Formats: sequence, C-alpha cells, structure tokens
Amino acid sequence: MSYEKVKLAKAITIGTKQTKKAIEQGRASLVIVADDADSQITLSMISMCKARGIAVTHVDSMKELGRACGIEVGAATAAILQS
Repeated sequence: MSYEKVKLAKAITIGTKQTKKAIEQGRASLVIVADDADSQITLSMISMCKARGIAVTHVDSMKELGRACGIEVGAATAAILQS
C-alpha cells in the first residue's frame, strides 16, 4: 500500500538526510519508514514527525522502499512532499 503511494507521488525525497531536511522545512506531508532500518535512525525520525504533526507510515523492507523510490539500493526513509 505505502509502496504504491511512493510510486504515485509527484514529489518525494529519499534517504534519512533528505527526509529530515524536508521535515524541518515543513515540506513533508507523509514520511515512510522501513521497519528493518536502524532503530536509532527511525525513532528520531518518527519523533520529529510526531512533534510536527506529520503522518508516518511503516513498510517492511528498506530494499522494497528503495525500489518503490526508483533507486537500486535500500532506503531507510522517504517523504512524500506537499504539492
């Protein structure tokens, strides 16, 4: 389900640094977090989202999230940007 949201989104950011930047700038409307990613990374990202009222969706696999984003490597996080 969330993989499809990523594939259909008009604008996304991929990876922890870019997702964090989008959250801080108020551009992220939804953040997708891979459950098999490092928990130190994901927990801080989730708490940032909660503090700013941004929805968080979980997916099973970094590898599948990366594929859905159109990259060849895994992605711990991605964000769908506001249009």
